[in-house]
Amino acid sequence: MRQPLEDGTVCIARASMSLQFPARFMLTAAMNPCPCGFHNDATRECHCTPPMIQRYISKISGPLLDRIDIHIDVPAVNYKEMRSPSEPESSAKILERVVRARQVQLERFASANARIYCNAQMSSQNIRKFCALSGDCEHLLERAMTQQGLSARAHDRILKVARTIADLEGASPLEPKHIAEAIQYRTLDRTYWA
Repeated sequence: MRQPLEDGTVCIARASMSLQFPARFMLTAAMNPCPCGFHNDATRECHCTPPMIQRYISKISGPLLDRIDIHIDVPAVNYKEMRSPSEPESSAKILERVVRARQVQLERFASANARIYCNAQMSSQNIRKFCALSGDCEHLLERAMTQQGLSARAHDRILKVARTIADLEGASPLEPKHIAEAIQYRTLDRTYWA
């Protein structure tokens, strides 16, 4: 699973030949926060101990988890939120924003002759070029890397996600708020691996 996530290809090697198949895909996965499922739930009590939660989370290998761009907690929705009369943002508005951001990315990479079409495909060289950091951004990312013990792979994924957040917002340079939001999307790094 790690190689297709990283390279976007599957390689089948036999004695007489080796074949390579394209395998670029988007992985979406879900899991409970603990064995009972109620860790950090405001309405139900979790009876799992920290070692039980650690064992449960560690069933996902660190190297695999490191290759997942975004991992976040999704809390249960309470009754008042479900019955709220306020209208959420429509899917059409969200789609419009995503299409605009994807167009920005296509133009960015076409002008750079990068042969890629989205931020997720950026190489380290592309990241340095398209994710330039101000002093404040640099300080914020350095502090997160140090305090949370994040890997080099997590560093690159944070920058790719931050670039996408900025694109969705229509912002050109990365700002500290984009970096901070991208760091927040590394929940499992922050909670269990640091």
